[in-house]
Amino acid sequence: MQDDTLNGFTGFARKNQAQFQYSRDQEEIQAAAEIAFEDSSLAAIPVMDRRWAWMEVNLEAVAHNVVEAKRFLRPGVKLMAVVKADAYGHGAIECAQKALASGAEQLGVATVDEALALRDAGISAPILILAEPPVTAAPLLLAKHITPSVYTAEFALAYAEEADKHNMKAPFHLALNTGMNRIGVRAEDVIAFEQQINFHRALVQEGTFTHFATADSTDTIDFNSQVRRFINAISALRTAGIDPGIVHAANSAALFRYADVQFDMVRLGIAMYGCHPCEQTRGMVDLWPAMEIRARITDVKTVPMSEGVSYGLHYRSPGSVKICTVPLGYADGLNRSLSGKWDFILQGQLVRQVGTICMDQCMFEVDMRSFGSRVRLDPHVGDVVTIVGRDGDAATSLTDMARVIGTIDYEVACNFSRRLPRVYR
Repeated sequence: MQDDTLNGFTGFARKNQAQFQYSRDQEEIQAAAEIAFEDSSLAAIPVMDRRWAWMEVNLEAVAHNVVEAKRFLRPGVKLMAVVKADAYGHGAIECAQKALASGAEQLGVATVDEALALRDAGISAPILILAEPPVTAAPLLLAKHITPSVYTAEFALAYAEEADKHNMKAPFHLALNTGMNRIGVRAEDVIAFEQQINFHRALVQEGTFTHFATADSTDTIDFNSQVRRFINAISALRTAGIDPGIVHAANSAALFRYADVQFDMVRLGIAMYGCHPCEQTRGMVDLWPAMEIRARITDVKTVPMSEGVSYGLHYRSPGSVKICTVPLGYADGLNRSLSGKWDFILQGQLVRQVGTICMDQCMFEVDMRSFGSRVRLDPHVGDVVTIVGRDGDAATSLTDMARVIGTIDYEVACNFSRRLPRVYR
């Protein structure tokens, strides 16, 4: 007759039919340790199954925005895709490849390492560093065919000497300061500067550019002043018999607002990722946001009335709510100052983020009451939550987030870190 007495230790397994092991001898432990996991199987686990928070980047949106920008270009005007800061947080290699395939001819970056990463990925298109790098990087520039900006004679001549040692040319773009006063040779001093460097046989001036400080502003006085100074400097170069090369000045805002400053090339930055550079461009151009941030719920709990949530307990439960946790925090780019001021989207409905945003996690509130035509949500562990993006009829954007914390969408996009897995579609 079968002994039905429960094993008191487990409360589950019956005697002589144990389903769980509680001890093993040393030989069994050693044998188990020798069973190796296959690297290919481990690598095949999708990034979204390693962590329930991720960034989705729509490369078709990037392509669409490049095509939209090209609609504004006069015939013969080139397009530079600016992919600095890891393509404003979207992934430089993937976005550069998509932009080039969609009609961009050149790429713009901010640092030597950003350019090297593109070259290492097999990208052969012209790359301009939009600042003057350290002269110690000259061998890398020449070996990898990366073009620097130039605005000091010391760098220009040392760079040229390095090129001459290898029987090479030293291409560069001359940066002009027309009023932003960040970098560049003052526009009025351009001829004097050229006289210091243009005797060197290795130097090749492939381009001349400036950067507008107020192309996104409603006030056009300073913008027009910069345009005049730039045009005068270019004219002075040509009068002196100096070829300025590719002349470029327009950023995203200037591209859409001022057709007369396209010159030979425009630099497409924030608009390539679907954010409007200013309010004036809304309605002028159809841009598709490329970045969305999502997560899955890792915990759902009912918090009694008046009990607090997260550091400082600044939020207190009003009762009749469920508090849901997602594994996303300020270390991923969800700014801590958004605490209690931002809405997530669950099943097409806006839900309020509550409590202090932590380094790796944050919480939101789901009201369990039913009223009016509102459909009551029933959150579960594993449900997808949209932090930035669209779900059904509800949407949030990088621009909205920037307004809440008093910054610009450029910064918000760049701050979403590489710790977030990226999924491209």
